[in-house]
Amino acid sequence: MQAIRLPAVLLGAAALALAAPACAQALRAEEVAARANAALEAAPVFDGHNDVPNQLRDRFANRLADFDFTDTSATGASHPDGRAMHTDLARLRQGRVGAQFWSVYVPATKNEAEAVRQVLEQIDVTRRLIDRYPDDLQLATTADEVERAMMQGRIASLLGAEGGHAIGSSLAVLRQLHALGVRYLTLTHNANVPWADAATDTPEHDGLTDFGRAVVREMNRLGMLVDLSHVSEATMMDALDEARAPVIFSHSGARAVTGHARNVPDSVLARLPENGGVVMVVALPRFISEAVRQWGARRAGEEARLKALWLGQPGKVAEGLAAWDKANPEPRATISDMADHIDHIRKVAGVEHIGIGGDFDGMPSGPEGFEDVRGYPALFTELARRGYSQAELEMIASRNILRVMRAAEAYAASLADVPPGEAAINAPAPE
Repeated sequence: MQAIRLPAVLLGAAALALAAPACAQALRAEEVAARANAALEAAPVFDGHNDVPNQLRDRFANRLADFDFTDTSATGASHPDGRAMHTDLARLRQGRVGAQFWSVYVPATKNEAEAVRQVLEQIDVTRRLIDRYPDDLQLATTADEVERAMMQGRIASLLGAEGGHAIGSSLAVLRQLHALGVRYLTLTHNANVPWADAATDTPEHDGLTDFGRAVVREMNRLGMLVDLSHVSEATMMDALDEARAPVIFSHSGARAVTGHARNVPDSVLARLPENGGVVMVVALPRFISEAVRQWGARRAGEEARLKALWLGQPGKVAEGLAAWDKANPEPRATISDMADHIDHIRKVAGVEHIGIGGDFDGMPSGPEGFEDVRGYPALFTELARRGYSQAELEMIASRNILRVMRAAEAYAASLADVPPGEAAINAPAPE
């Protein structure tokens, strides 16, 4: 067979192509980084969930006199495990965070009256923290105020109440939280409330009760975002049936990627385009990594076995569990795991329904490369590497959640003449 002779110019081009892959890859990496950087310049991160207020309660008893939010990297001494906080002003700037929902959370183990008192304390300490750093933080209650703070170079600071126990089964308390600046309520935390089922508790109500539906209606009337992180699938479905404004998941992943009950199933993701809501993807390792979740289940099983084997001998249990840990090191979640959840939500619901809700200072650590709030640019670089356009990155960073806020505000404005709801959880039967 006669050899094919290529023109010299093509031979030269082929030689250059073979010699240049490393250079081409470097160029692509530069383009990827530039795309992520441009997106975050145009649309800084608007994160859906950060637990600094709970750290203020647990570490500092809500006293700010000795707390320096400019740099919290040396706060390990204030934690039983020596763990420093994930968040401070310097690292928020490095992470390109332009707006933050601060979680005014109180434990779901509190009775409702105590929960109401404590959530007021968390609102108070968070607002005092915002006021203490006026050059860096600015309270925001509307989408316009968020954008205005960003334009002025401040981090827009919003309040989100995590867990319906914080309203004490009272629409009046709900309205007062809104009046104090709270702009979302997570309907449950890890335990059921008297009117809604949680994802991680034994179902009691098969979703929302009639009063729970009234809570959703009243939140829509107020322009308060209905947050469905932490709730059961039945509660998600009932809330979507009732809601007339977009909902949010302030810090959740996709259950099809990691099977944790805290994540959002495809049946719910498929309904988001009609509702207009967003899933703000979480960074908590056991929610985003199936390997970490499975490791945790195995470890829990081993702990239960040891406790059954060594009844009344906690030292033996601790010794056995330490040996198991040494032989079975915990896998590490990665930024790629987090991006996998974003990819899946994009596939099922669309890129218009994705945001970011890190859950920093509400977990031991984020995934590798995203251990604290400095990590957002690395996540957006990974998404750009996967082919997300600048416009899509901007949507995920903040434009989607701003659209949701505006839609909720517009719906509330359309109900300006509707009186406040008067439903009661234990209303007397009509005579």
